Amino acid sequence: MHQVHNLNRLSPAELRLLIRQNHPRIRTTTGLAPGYQQANVVVLPNHLADDFEGFCHCNPAPLPLLYRSQPGETSCDPLAKSADIRSDVSEYCVYEDGRLVKAVSSLQSYSSQSRTASEQHGPPADMVTFYLGCSFGFEGKLQEAGIPVRNVEQGRNVSMYRTAVGCVPLGVFSCPLVVTMRPVPVGLLGPAVEATHLNPLAHGAPVHVGEPALLGIKDLSTPHYGDPVELQPGDVPVFWACGVTAIEAILSSKPSLAFSHSPGCMFLTDVPDSPPPSSSVSPDPELSPLCFQVSHNPLLYSLVSRAAVGKIRQLERIITDDPGQRGIRALFVQDELLHACLALSHSSSVAITTGFPTHYMHSPPDETDGPPGAIAMATMLLSLGKQVTLLTDSRAVDMNRALVDEAVRKGVLKAAIPLVTFEDRGPDSALHFLCHHGDPSKPRSDDECRW
Repeated sequence: MHQVHNLNRLSPAELRLLIRQNHPRIRTTTGLAPGYQQANVVVLPNHLADDFEGFCHCNPAPLPLLYRSQPGETSCDPLAKSADIRSDVSEYCVYEDGRLVKAVSSLQSYSSQSRTASEQHGPPADMVTFYLGCSFGFEGKLQEAGIPVRNVEQGRNVSMYRTAVGCVPLGVFSCPLVVTMRPVPVGLLGPAVEATHLNPLAHGAPVHVGEPALLGIKDLSTPHYGDPVELQPGDVPVFWACGVTAIEAILSSKPSLAFSHSPGCMFLTDVPDSPPPSSSVSPDPELSPLCFQVSHNPLLYSLVSRAAVGKIRQLERIITDDPGQRGIRALFVQDELLHACLALSHSSSVAITTGFPTHYMHSPPDETDGPPGAIAMATMLLSLGKQVTLLTDSRAVDMNRALVDEAVRKGVLKAAIPLVTFEDRGPDSALHFLCHHGDPSKPRSDDECRW
């Protein structure tokens, strides 16, 4: 670790020189050049460059574009003076027809037939280099905020995972999102979110906090790229979008020849990891994200802007206004509405429970405005793309089915929504009703509303 500490005191330019000389002390760049942005590197044929730039703009979280070179350009003066992309990355990947064929320490040997003998060797002259922001660029800010960076502590490359979440496709580019994972102590989630939110060029705030399976990640101990990083007691897995998504884009688009950095072996820029104090661009504090726990099983936290939190809390205060003195205040639980909103925002399917008869011996049972309110809630959720099911008991099923049919006839609902009943037949009835085969890990609906 003594050697790493010495390297940490070197400037990006000094480190690039060591990398250019194939210095054995530098393998990955995690923990190096604190205070400066690092960059993913992708080199593609010129005929794919416009599509790839558009792909980056469609997916700014994993692919924050720092610089696009001219065809054949090996320098990048806006990012680093006197840099040479052919030799200033410790390891490159070479792809042919969408297959990784080898890793090399230099691109000097790849020359184009179109170059003259007097021209320098390097990537073919008709190829374009893209420099994309990297999450290593915010690790210094995490450390400044007192947040342990476990991969640096453990002397490992960061863990990177291919997810089940698709990027927005464009042209020939279509691939899954890749994320990095950093364990963060539960009490420091808020500061970690705030510190990284302020650096959008290094992927910004996390895209997911909590259970890996919700991203389609089956096993944290077997990352697709990088090294496994161990969680300590009290840590929560936190996931950020990752520029290695660009490598997945190469693999799926299958260009005849392409290059990239090797994951974890980044290009070190001279660009600070935060704008200077004199910068005219200042972040809006109302847009800064706050972190709230949504569920325990599966473990899920959600990010929401400070402004949105304020508006929901204001609405919650209005709801608790009780001019009729019905005792509504006694039912008030601080931020219950906020947590309900966040849970709904993450849900793909919702069960709405309705039907609380005041005189259940009547036919039909006397009711309040609950069922029409449930219909109104269903239309709102359907407009947001949610799957909706109405849940009631056998006494109220005919009344609710009539309401659904009338809502369809009047155009309130475009089509009938499922209406199911629940009957208590024992202590496990609810569990088997809400979950497939009574397994809590397999819910039939992501969320439940009561009306």
